[in-house]
Amino acid sequence: MQTPLSSPVPVLRLPRGPQGLSRGFAPDGRRAPLKPEVPETPESPAVHECQESQEQRARAVLRERYLRSLLAMVGRQVSFTLHEGVHVTAHFGATDVDVANFYVLQLQTPIGVQAEALLRCSDIIAYTFKL
Repeated sequence: MQTPLSSPVPVLRLPRGPQGLSRGFAPDGRRAPLKPEVPETPESPAVHECQESQEQRARAVLRERYLRSLLAMVGRQVSFTLHEGVHVTAHFGATDVDVANFYVLQLQTPIGVQAEALLRCSDIIAYTFKL
Protein backbone atom coordinates (compact mmCIF):
# COMPACT_ATOMS: atom_id res chain seq x y z
CA MET A 1 0.00 0.00 0.00
CA GLN A 2 0.97 3.62 -0.32
CA THR A 3 1.90 6.01 2.45
CA PRO A 4 -0.89 7.17 4.77
CA LEU A 5 -3.02 10.11 3.68
CA SER A 6 -1.31 13.34 4.68
CA SER A 7 -4.63 15.08 5.33
CA PRO A 8 -8.08 13.58 5.76
CA VAL A 9 -10.65 13.64 2.98
CA PRO A 10 -13.10 16.50 3.62
CA VAL A 11 -16.38 15.08 4.88
CA LEU A 12 -19.74 16.81 4.83
CA ARG A 13 -21.93 15.98 7.82
CA LEU A 14 -25.59 15.93 6.86
CA PRO A 15 -28.19 17.09 9.39
CA ARG A 16 -29.97 14.48 11.44
CA GLY A 17 -32.97 12.81 9.82
CA PRO A 18 -36.58 13.03 11.02
CA GLN A 19 -36.13 10.12 13.45
CA GLY A 20 -33.18 11.93 15.07
CA LEU A 21 -30.92 8.88 14.83
CA SER A 22 -29.79 8.90 11.21
CA ARG A 23 -28.05 11.40 9.01
CA GLY A 24 -30.49 11.11 6.15
CA PHE A 25 -29.67 7.51 5.24
CA ALA A 26 -31.87 4.47 5.71
CA PRO A 27 -30.21 1.72 7.77
CA ASP A 28 -31.27 -0.79 5.11
CA GLY A 29 -30.17 1.53 2.29
CA ARG A 30 -27.98 0.94 -0.73
CA ARG A 31 -24.87 -0.05 1.19
CA ALA A 32 -23.92 -3.65 0.54
CA PRO A 33 -23.47 -6.12 3.37
CA LEU A 34 -19.87 -6.44 4.53
CA LYS A 35 -19.58 -10.08 3.54
CA PRO A 36 -21.82 -11.64 0.85
CA GLU A 37 -23.49 -14.88 1.70
CA VAL A 38 -21.81 -17.80 -0.10
CA PRO A 39 -22.66 -21.46 0.17
CA GLU A 40 -20.18 -23.60 2.06
CA THR A 41 -17.76 -25.57 -0.09
CA PRO A 42 -15.66 -28.56 0.88
CA GLU A 43 -12.43 -26.55 0.39
CA SER A 44 -9.87 -26.52 3.14
CA PRO A 45 -10.20 -23.55 5.52
CA ALA A 46 -6.66 -22.39 4.66
CA VAL A 47 -7.50 -22.02 0.95
CA HIS A 48 -10.72 -20.15 1.78
CA GLU A 49 -8.90 -17.78 4.18
CA CYS A 50 -6.16 -17.14 1.61
CA GLN A 51 -8.68 -16.22 -1.09
CA GLU A 52 -10.59 -14.04 1.35
CA SER A 53 -7.47 -12.19 2.46
CA GLN A 54 -6.43 -11.58 -1.18
CA GLU A 55 -9.88 -10.18 -1.93
CA GLN A 56 -9.74 -8.01 1.18
CA ARG A 57 -6.31 -6.64 0.21
CA ALA A 58 -7.56 -5.88 -3.32
CA ARG A 59 -10.62 -4.07 -1.91
CA ALA A 60 -8.42 -2.11 0.48
CA VAL A 61 -6.12 -0.98 -2.34
CA LEU A 62 -9.08 0.07 -4.51
CA ARG A 63 -10.71 1.92 -1.60
CA GLU A 64 -7.47 3.76 -0.83
CA ARG A 65 -7.06 4.79 -4.49
CA TYR A 66 -10.63 6.08 -4.55
CA LEU A 67 -10.16 8.08 -1.34
CA ARG A 68 -6.92 9.54 -2.71
CA SER A 69 -8.77 10.58 -5.88
CA LEU A 70 -11.41 12.32 -3.75
CA LEU A 71 -8.68 14.12 -1.84
CA ALA A 72 -7.04 15.20 -5.12
CA MET A 73 -10.38 16.63 -6.36
CA VAL A 74 -10.82 19.08 -3.46
CA GLY A 75 -10.89 22.64 -4.78
CA ARG A 76 -10.49 21.58 -8.41
CA GLN A 77 -12.94 21.99 -11.25
CA VAL A 78 -14.59 18.64 -11.97
CA SER A 79 -16.72 17.67 -14.98
CA PHE A 80 -19.61 15.33 -14.16
CA THR A 81 -21.59 13.22 -16.61
CA LEU A 82 -25.08 12.51 -15.27
CA HIS A 83 -27.96 10.37 -16.49
CA GLU A 84 -29.56 11.33 -19.83
CA GLY A 85 -26.16 12.59 -21.04
CA VAL A 86 -26.27 15.79 -18.97
CA HIS A 87 -22.82 17.36 -18.47
CA VAL A 88 -22.16 19.76 -15.58
CA THR A 89 -19.01 21.25 -14.07
CA ALA A 90 -18.30 22.44 -10.55
CA HIS A 91 -15.58 22.94 -7.98
CA PHE A 92 -15.45 19.91 -5.69
CA GLY A 93 -15.84 20.67 -2.00
CA ALA A 94 -16.46 17.56 0.09
CA THR A 95 -18.30 14.27 0.36
CA ASP A 96 -20.43 12.74 3.09
CA VAL A 97 -19.29 9.83 5.25
CA ASP A 98 -20.90 7.18 3.05
CA VAL A 99 -19.70 8.86 -0.18
CA ALA A 100 -23.33 9.05 -1.28
CA ASN A 101 -23.32 12.81 -2.01
CA PHE A 102 -20.78 15.30 -3.32
CA TYR A 103 -20.86 18.90 -2.08
CA VAL A 104 -19.86 21.20 -4.96
CA LEU A 105 -19.49 24.95 -5.51
CA GLN A 106 -20.30 27.01 -8.61
CA LEU A 107 -22.25 24.20 -10.29
CA GLN A 108 -22.60 25.08 -13.97
CA THR A 109 -25.66 23.38 -15.45
CA PRO A 110 -27.28 23.75 -18.88
CA ILE A 111 -29.85 26.13 -17.36
CA GLY A 112 -27.62 28.23 -15.12
CA VAL A 113 -25.16 28.37 -12.23
CA GLN A 114 -25.84 27.30 -8.64
CA ALA A 115 -23.55 28.72 -5.94
CA GLU A 116 -23.68 25.49 -3.88
CA ALA A 117 -25.21 22.07 -4.51
CA LEU A 118 -25.28 18.44 -3.41
CA LEU A 119 -24.89 15.90 -6.20
CA ARG A 120 -26.14 12.40 -5.44
CA CYS A 121 -23.48 9.88 -6.41
CA SER A 122 -26.22 7.57 -7.70
CA ASP A 123 -26.96 10.22 -10.38
CA ILE A 124 -23.34 10.44 -11.52
CA ILE A 125 -22.20 8.19 -14.37
CA ALA A 126 -18.61 9.51 -14.55
CA TYR A 127 -16.47 12.43 -13.48
CA THR A 128 -13.12 13.79 -14.61
CA PHE A 129 -10.67 16.39 -13.35
CA LYS A 130 -7.18 17.57 -14.22
CA LEU A 131 -4.33 17.02 -11.80
